[in-house]
Amino acid sequence: MGASQKCETIFDVANRENALAELQKKQAVPGFWSNQDSAKAVIDEANHQRDILEPFTKLEKGLQDVQLLFQLAKEETDPLHSEQAMNDAAAEADGLESAFQTIEMRSLLGGKYDSNDAFISLHSGAGGTESCDWVEMLFRMYRRYCEANNFKIEVLDVQVGEEAGIKSAAFSVSGPNAYGFLKAERGVHRLVRISPFDSNKRRHTTFAAVDVIPEIDDDVEIDVSPDDIRVDTYRSSGAGGQHVNKTDSAIRITHLPTGIVVTCQNERSQHKNRESAMKVLKAKLAAVQHVENEQRINELRGDLRAIEWGNQMRSYVFQPYTMVKDHRTNHETGDVVRVMDGDIDDFIQAALKSIDS
Repeated sequence: MGASQKCETIFDVANRENALAELQKKQAVPGFWSNQDSAKAVIDEANHQRDILEPFTKLEKGLQDVQLLFQLAKEETDPLHSEQAMNDAAAEADGLESAFQTIEMRSLLGGKYDSNDAFISLHSGAGGTESCDWVEMLFRMYRRYCEANNFKIEVLDVQVGEEAGIKSAAFSVSGPNAYGFLKAERGVHRLVRISPFDSNKRRHTTFAAVDVIPEIDDDVEIDVSPDDIRVDTYRSSGAGGQHVNKTDSAIRITHLPTGIVVTCQNERSQHKNRESAMKVLKAKLAAVQHVENEQRINELRGDLRAIEWGNQMRSYVFQPYTMVKDHRTNHETGDVVRVMDGDIDDFIQAALKSIDS
């Protein structure tokens, strides 16, 4: 099967084109904008279909152009010109191979929530100040990854460490297939290095947990009874200006039946922080509600195992050698600096392929 045919099979192009055409018809109906929520849902779905179809369309056109270049090269009577034309066609084909691999990777994102935005939380584990510093390093790594992939980040909560670093952080990630890509990062991350906080320059091992859940669509009904939650207000501890730090605008919501705790201190307004915290809480509750067994619950809510030795899904070694290794897929690299700068695409791709296989 050729690359174009394979892509067409992967993405069910004909059905998607039909679906997009139907959505465009809806937009042309008089009174379409009378219901803003309904109109937005149609627009969002149409944009989603375009996001999938446009790369395929470009690839298909590129393949046709390459075929034409090769045909012209074969018909060229001058050997020198023919060789140059063949080289040009080969270069174009190499570029299409990279584009096809990108499209093929997106084909792995077919899970129920993969197209959704994501909520990510980071928590320090065993290791004290060293662990808090590790959380801050991971926070930077994910921010750099999101910047490189044009994902938008909104920081919801940051709890700073007593001496250095971050005890915990929570943020949302918005963009096409944000959850689908980042779900592979869920688990315990282990750091091995010579600690800058150890005057004796000894090697330390520390841990941090990463939890990733999908943002749930507004049309999913999640009933949260006021009797089931406890809402606490407190003064924000992080940066944010005098108003944020001098008023009790931060919100902590505890869901009593499940013990789920959500905090938000990003906004100046207590009302907006409560709104954001409730959105995260509903996403967590929806994740639990839509599963059928305890194992699936753990997958959606995050890795609930102890954040300590033996439970790590990925190790980052800075000394005595440099290596980042994913223990689920055995994918590894010696370029730890590149990884900490946010280049984790190969780890995410390896994880997605292992899930699909």
